[in-house]
Amino acid sequence: MTQLTRRTVIAGLLATAATPLLAQEAPFAAALERAREFEQLHSLTIAVDGRTHVDRAIRGPALGRIVNVKSVSKSIVSALVGIAIARGHLDGVNQPIAPLLERELPTDLDPLLSEVTIGDLLSMRAGLERTSGGNYGAWVSSSNWVRDALARPFVADPGGRMLYSTGNYHILGAILSRVTGDSLLTLARNWLGDPLGIAVAPWVRDPQGRYLGGNDMGLTATGLLRFGETYRQGGTWNGTRVLPESWVEASWTPRARSPWSGDAYGYGWFLSEMRGHPTAYARGYGGQAIWVIRDLGLTVVVTSDPNRPARSEGYMGDLHDMVASLIVPEAQAA
Repeated sequence: MTQLTRRTVIAGLLATAATPLLAQEAPFAAALERAREFEQLHSLTIAVDGRTHVDRAIRGPALGRIVNVKSVSKSIVSALVGIAIARGHLDGVNQPIAPLLERELPTDLDPLLSEVTIGDLLSMRAGLERTSGGNYGAWVSSSNWVRDALARPFVADPGGRMLYSTGNYHILGAILSRVTGDSLLTLARNWLGDPLGIAVAPWVRDPQGRYLGGNDMGLTATGLLRFGETYRQGGTWNGTRVLPESWVEASWTPRARSPWSGDAYGYGWFLSEMRGHPTAYARGYGGQAIWVIRDLGLTVVVTSDPNRPARSEGYMGDLHDMVASLIVPEAQAA
């Protein structure tokens, strides 16, 4: 396979620029024009080596507006778990969850629940029946979302196959609040919002007043970019350590595989490759997404209509293709 470089990304796009644009956006004209064709896409942001080349609201809210990032929230909660471990609030990913949730455990406790760990929840391998998809409505209609998620039957062994479930991340959010004494909103603002210089808006809470872990967080496109850039830079932003570099590596280590997309899953991030380059991406319903291709220094953010689906074989697949189109082999760019 032809060797690809950061210079190749820019050179290739210069060769394929479709329309005259501002000078700093010229290399990325083709991607921007393609983005305009997606009627549910709201904004596109592209940065290379920390320099933003495209930052455009195509339709929908202005760039500075906070938007619902849907399940990109899972990547954010994963970061908070990593910080909590680094600060000593949690023992690590192998820590069993049951002792941390004594008040929420179901009365008819399944012995398997004692085997579920922090890492199982992060990697979607808890084994509990999913609370996402067709089960989501009934779950959020329950009187206690944490207890309901914990009381669901085991349909796989803990640490086994991937069962994508927002309930896993809501349990993690409840654990974070329990061990720190702070709400998930306060933790997100103090541990991520403040060091990144971004706003984190209040979002949905469960009947007990706990902020929903793993869905419906509110950030701006700029906030998503800075979050992605922090991971690209190994856990730092503007020279400040935000989360451990080891947590970035742990989050981007494949631990399960999605039965739908076929992509691997780490701790809150999907893992794939684009034209031979390892790619991590955070994904939310409707087409909210962050892609990080670290060896090219590339971070891409898309926000979209949060009320329309974005399936892997449809709109989400089109977005993957758009991001992949930024990578042009040297032979083609020459």
